[in-house]
Amino acid sequence: MDHREKRFEQFRKDLAELMEGEVPRGTEEDIYYDFVSTAMRLRRERFDILDVKLLNTALKELQYAFKIFKPYRSIPKAAIFGSARTRPGHPNFRFAESFGKKLARQGWMVITGGASGIMEATMRGAGAENSFGLNILLPFEQKANVIIRGNPKLVYFKYFFTRKLLFLKESAATVLFPGGFGTFDEGFESFTLVQTGKAKPRPLVLVDPPKSGFWRSTIRLFRETMAEDGLIDPADLSLMRHFQDADAAVREITQFYGNYHSSRFLRDQYLIRLNKPVSPAELERLNRDFRDVLTQGGFEILKDVRLDDNQDPALSRIVFYFDRSSYGRLRQLIDALNGV
Repeated sequence: MDHREKRFEQFRKDLAELMEGEVPRGTEEDIYYDFVSTAMRLRRERFDILDVKLLNTALKELQYAFKIFKPYRSIPKAAIFGSARTRPGHPNFRFAESFGKKLARQGWMVITGGASGIMEATMRGAGAENSFGLNILLPFEQKANVIIRGNPKLVYFKYFFTRKLLFLKESAATVLFPGGFGTFDEGFESFTLVQTGKAKPRPLVLVDPPKSGFWRSTIRLFRETMAEDGLIDPADLSLMRHFQDADAAVREITQFYGNYHSSRFLRDQYLIRLNKPVSPAELERLNRDFRDVLTQGGFEILKDVRLDDNQDPALSRIVFYFDRSSYGRLRQLIDALNGV
């Protein structure tokens, strides 16, 4: 039996397993049936073979990456971006190495592109055991660095869009060191997704060494040509935080999850889960200081935990009618809750 015959035989077994039993009743089984149905529709509609190859490759890349990350889902991770051209000995390289080491000491792991420069420096600091590499197949610059090379947590991608999805999906913070077009592309996509509510709130941190003007000049550009001209809401600038001290940058990331746990939309309301309960006086302060983000009502304690898909009894919850646009102010609200 040749390779193609073996694959077909395995497909028949998988399909038979899927078809066993009654009509699917659970959400999970419905999704698997949708997968197969979508594949059959692709075949019937006779799409261009390049379109089908793209979908197939993307799905296989995601499936493999999910498998690699699955054992580490309970450990928080930061997505780190920066120039692949930064050489060892450069202040940015030394600073990134120090940052990686300090973040790993706080129980975090790092996700980088796995190449040279800032990516290698961060992994040197964090250690290979605390590092993931999401390497893109390019003709230059993206060869895996010596820290992550041969590590099972190194994943190769053909497509940028699948790689970008993993950076965001598997991380709880985004960190940008000085870099070029790639750094701005991948890092600021995270900013845009948080700003528009397509991604959950997270620390968005800009880091460079003392005396560097890289991020100061960039932030000034945003303030003077975007915020002042009305191209962005001035509150959006509070989504990103700039640090020239590695300890302060690490504190920004870890303290973001000090009281804030997670959040989601719950029907027409926004739900925030907290590690500590909010007192009546603190709730009154929220209703006074953040009334501008409400479309109706006020901030309230969610008493029926059964309404939340995460029913952890150790968590407290507040709900409110959010205007679905003031995500800079939402970040400021989370800061206030972390100060409780």
